[in-house]
Amino acid sequence: MEEATKAGLPLDRMMVGTGAAAVDDAVKLTGHACDLGFAGALVLPPFYYKNVSDEGVFAYVSKIVESLRGRSLPIYLYNFPALTGVTYSVALVRRLLSAYPDHIAGLKDSSGDLTYARAIAAIDPRLAVFPSSEACLKEARSGVFAGCISATANVNAALCAKAFHQQDDRALTKAVALRDAFSGVPLVPAVKSVMAHIHRIAELENVKPPLVPLDPEIRGRLVAEYERILHADGS
Repeated sequence: MEEATKAGLPLDRMMVGTGAAAVDDAVKLTGHACDLGFAGALVLPPFYYKNVSDEGVFAYVSKIVESLRGRSLPIYLYNFPALTGVTYSVALVRRLLSAYPDHIAGLKDSSGDLTYARAIAAIDPRLAVFPSSEACLKEARSGVFAGCISATANVNAALCAKAFHQQDDRALTKAVALRDAFSGVPLVPAVKSVMAHIHRIAELENVKPPLVPLDPEIRGRLVAEYERILHADGS
């Protein structure tokens, strides 16, 4: 967060992840994000213990919100049960919004369950809900969702913008096809490999352990598929 600040990046356009396994760490990170001027905090539930109760997760988020002591920082809940083993249930989100209407701004859903995402969005129109797939952008046009937050938007952001803001169905089809091209491969190394190809910067492929670089053969196929989809209609 401090390096982003030093670099002069527009923090008022950035949401930063501050969720942590330990509540004290999440409190410190979220408070620091607020002090630096980030636009919002993306908060994972506490993920060390599994099968924790809604009551426990409510207490965790409450500690974070109350630690802000009247300072303004929108909180976006990050639902990623495959990673955390903990779900922000619909009932819990409703309770958190009721208790902290001036802080709970929305939810990013990485479960892939659009039925769940729609149920969260239906709680209150104030909630900005972001599924993790470009496929939701058609519904986002009508206001069901606020948009999407997707790893593959790193390589198809222009298409996503056209699909969402200009209601361009051809761009939407391409954006979804590009997302599908990443199915079945390690997502982060794959995205970084394609970014390295796009920007002609080999260092962009670097990953930190426990991730490992993409297999060269898989990388070649993925890059070729990226180019095929991108230029399928001669564009």
